[in-house]
Amino acid sequence: MKVTAFVFHPNIEKSRVNKRLIEEINEEVETRLLYEIYPDGVIDVTKEQNILEQTDRIIIQFPMYWYSSPALLKEWQDKVLTYGWAYGSNGNSLRNKELVLAVTPGASISQYSHEGSFKYKVTELLRPFQATSNLIGTRFIKPFIADGMQQSDNELSLTAQQYKDYIMSSDLDELEAYE
Repeated sequence: MKVTAFVFHPNIEKSRVNKRLIEEINEEVETRLLYEIYPDGVIDVTKEQNILEQTDRIIIQFPMYWYSSPALLKEWQDKVLTYGWAYGSNGNSLRNKELVLAVTPGASISQYSHEGSFKYKVTELLRPFQATSNLIGTRFIKPFIADGMQQSDNELSLTAQQYKDYIMSSDLDELEAYE
């Protein structure tokens, strides 16, 4: 199975968690640092589509900004996931591929609950990605959510290993519509 990680972090060198996750998977997975590849924001649509076509499991890794994604990820979706290629009557290039989000919310997961300070679960905030997945025909896998930036080095190493094990697993479950 071909696994490709599309990493959308505007400053990966200053990121403790995302950088460590990438280091853990780099030997097993093709890792694309999109802010480094497209520092001017001009996306090579054909190249990205070709890579996606050759990928069985698409990992989209990003830090959560304002309960959403960094700007380049939205631009990438707008430009790459085109009508007639990713969706529409003839748009089936991604059909039945797996889509896995790997998200670093920054705050503790306990804050992302109906009782927590943010009032929403991370998976609820990711519903637009799930709706996109439904439109383009990918299987929307339960996301990998790294708990907060306050982890010790040992905890972060464990999280990174769990990330690698998760995205390399042969049997991943889809996120249900109202889970």
